[in-house]
Amino acid sequence: FPNQYTEQEAKKLGVVGWVKNTSQGTVTGQVQGPEERVNEMKSWLSKVGSPSSRIDKTSFSNEKEIAKLDFSDFNTRY
Repeated sequence: FPNQYTEQEAKKLGVVGWVKNTSQGTVTGQVQGPEERVNEMKSWLSKVGSPSSRIDKTSFSNEKEIAKLDFSDFNTRY
């Protein structure tokens, strides 16, 4: 389960949200938290990722400031 590494990194950085593998072999998700921490997570997703992953490209969209978090932790969706 490669997403366990994503969960571990998110928890280490203190961000919340979710991650999910798609049927197209890609990964989708949502990350929330302080901007600096979210940027660290984006960097990890873009450059490091799970040990068995191959990162061809990353795309981040719908970035915005929010008043409060929608999630209390970070988990994998199936």
